[in-house]
Amino acid sequence: MKPQAGEVGHPGSHQGHHRERRRGATLPAEIERELFDRRRFPVLGAPGRQMLRWLRGHPNAPVYRQFSGHRLGPAHLAWAHWRQWRVAHAALPPPGPPRWLDSFVRKAWAELPARRRQGGRPPAWADMEPMGRHDLSACLPDHVPRSLVLDELICFTTSGTTGHPLRVPSHPVVAAEYLAYHRRALRQFGIVPHARAGEVGIVLAGYQQRCFTYVSVNPLMGECGLAKLNLMPHEWRHPDDRAAYLDACAPELISGDPVSLAALADLPLGHRPRALLSTSMALSEGLRQRLQARFQAPVLDIYSMNEAGPIGVYREDLQGFALLQPWLYVEILDEQGRPRPEGEPGEIVLSGGFNFCLPLLRYRTGDHARLVHTQCGPVLRDLQGRSPVRFQRADGRWVNNIEITHALKPFDLVRYALHQGMDAAFELRVDGREPLAGIAPRLREALVKPLGLPLALTVVGLGADDKLRQYTSDLPGHAP
Repeated sequence: MKPQAGEVGHPGSHQGHHRERRRGATLPAEIERELFDRRRFPVLGAPGRQMLRWLRGHPNAPVYRQFSGHRLGPAHLAWAHWRQWRVAHAALPPPGPPRWLDSFVRKAWAELPARRRQGGRPPAWADMEPMGRHDLSACLPDHVPRSLVLDELICFTTSGTTGHPLRVPSHPVVAAEYLAYHRRALRQFGIVPHARAGEVGIVLAGYQQRCFTYVSVNPLMGECGLAKLNLMPHEWRHPDDRAAYLDACAPELISGDPVSLAALADLPLGHRPRALLSTSMALSEGLRQRLQARFQAPVLDIYSMNEAGPIGVYREDLQGFALLQPWLYVEILDEQGRPRPEGEPGEIVLSGGFNFCLPLLRYRTGDHARLVHTQCGPVLRDLQGRSPVRFQRADGRWVNNIEITHALKPFDLVRYALHQGMDAAFELRVDGREPLAGIAPRLREALVKPLGLPLALTVVGLGADDKLRQYTSDLPGHAP
């Protein structure tokens, strides 16, 4: 699971009436014991208890499978409030290594077993060996500070699209800080979240066969409600309950991935959130425009990963992802670990971050982009998840996968994946709103420009994979 974070709703949403109706419900005693467990909610007031009962006991509520909570006691809650304030008022550093980097490196080097084995003192920055996800997967304790209080740790598991499933250590204060970076992203679109007691601040929407689902409250915002739910029909008593429950919740924000948000757009909702947040997967321009038209609200495409949290938010005026974290140093390196000139493509490498349980020192993300500096700060352009792939045209020339991304950008596709086999033929798998027979000819036409003629291309439907590699090839030489 990933932890997450105006006038609420929209004119006519009757948010005040929702607050009056949220009186809670009578729940079985065993459910209430789990729901209000002090380990999950060390601090829980009357508004929070009322909200939890209401979310869980609503007649249209889904079948919630799990229990969760913020786990913030009084001291940690005060600490979390301070961290929220600090993030809200911090500016991004100027280009180049930030001033905090030297002290961060010295502290991390003293605390991380994997680095201490490389020597008593950290080397020069340019000589520091980058690390990757495989290092974390092979021996995670080597990359966790020795001074951590283990009783306070929480862990969540990533799905491992790179072939390296990973347990990521975290802390309740770290989980709470996601809200601060989502606030920074929302502020760039003129939105300041202010859900309060008696209101639902955010719904985290999934669309998977199996999904971690629960209700909680946010103690940083007056114990407003939070619900993590699964939009798959089998998780509801009746499919119509999905729209009825979401309309009753009237969340200020809805977060999900392109798959779940596309499913959300098909529901007959009357409520419009103030914004939608898309994470985890690439969001097509066509789907973003459809979601914005459907909900009359901005759709934020957030570049995020479990190891580092929210990294950037896409801004059309900047043609890329504006960076969000003041204490995360972003480099672009080549395969040999050498810095790329500004504006040149390479691998995104991270150092620092807000998760003190997993300090990153030149962490290779496997994602690629160009880093440029604008008047609005650093921006990642031409972001591509995982390693770039070249595709071979019929005339023998190679085409970078970024050309495919540009060609397919206008289409309303939830997901797609392009593969080139050993015979050089292409298979494009698509998951979109339009029937395959109608969209396939237009997809073929769009790919003629980057891939040329003759074009051996088959367009098929994309199954219900939760995650997938977007670009793959069997041809030798496909790696740039």
